[in-house]
Amino acid sequence: MSVLVNKDSKIIVQGFTGTEGTFHATQMIEYGSNVVGGVTPGKGGQKHLDKPVFNTVKEAVDQAGANVSIIFVPPAFAADAIMEAADAGISVIITITEGIPVKDMVAAKKYLENKDVTLIGPNCPGVITPGEAKVGIMPGFVFKKGRIGIVSKSGTLTYEAADQVVKAGLGISTAIGIGGDPIIGTSTKAAVELLMNDPETDAIVMIGEIGGNYEAEAARWIKAGGNKKPVVGFIAGQTAPKGKRMGHAGAIIGGADDTAEAKMKIMTECGLHVVKSPADIGETIAKAVN
Repeated sequence: MSVLVNKDSKIIVQGFTGTEGTFHATQMIEYGSNVVGGVTPGKGGQKHLDKPVFNTVKEAVDQAGANVSIIFVPPAFAADAIMEAADAGISVIITITEGIPVKDMVAAKKYLENKDVTLIGPNCPGVITPGEAKVGIMPGFVFKKGRIGIVSKSGTLTYEAADQVVKAGLGISTAIGIGGDPIIGTSTKAAVELLMNDPETDAIVMIGEIGGNYEAEAARWIKAGGNKKPVVGFIAGQTAPKGKRMGHAGAIIGGADDTAEAKMKIMTECGLHVVKSPADIGETIAKAVN
């Protein structure tokens, strides 16, 4: 079993024929992900990267059986692309696009509320189940198969954590990059819960950053009874000045509880193995598992 994506996932790329869509679809196909086609309105019926192009997501679902979508649509149209995928019956929507207007994401998230769909992102690196499916922009060679799950707000630190885990002699079950925007589809807690319930995941690396309360919410959930497996936690932005956005749109200290120090304190109190440097992730997870 794996979380969200696996070898049986039938993946489509929205924004398939664009520069980003083409580049990353090529990488996904080369990795071995089951990409069954893509969507570019007006180009339906053509072939691209030797895969069919559809005008709509509905066509891709009906004709190719698509159940996972990755979105490389420009920011102004990306929320519409998310809603179209949900409407067509896609069960996992992974949105890479950065810079989607907040009001658009509010509408898209509201639209998804009563639908049986998981949205990852936006502004995220995607999801990878090593050796089975890479649905995102991460360097696949870093990730080796194993039993450690990763949940991260940061793209780069997802790859760093994976490298640390592998160098510690372990591997990854599924890594989920949830994205760093103020409004995202899947929270840290929800992603951690997926991995807690996965029988093929033995421990979890949880990477957060300044801003928002996702990490504190996840830590309190773990303490309240979700702590079936050891969790190693790291918060990026320990030297960030207040009121200044750091990298991600959501990474801004708005109050006393948004700082890295406050989050790390809560995580420690909730029983997580908190590290001060990403360089300590591998060693700490190895100790926690053994």
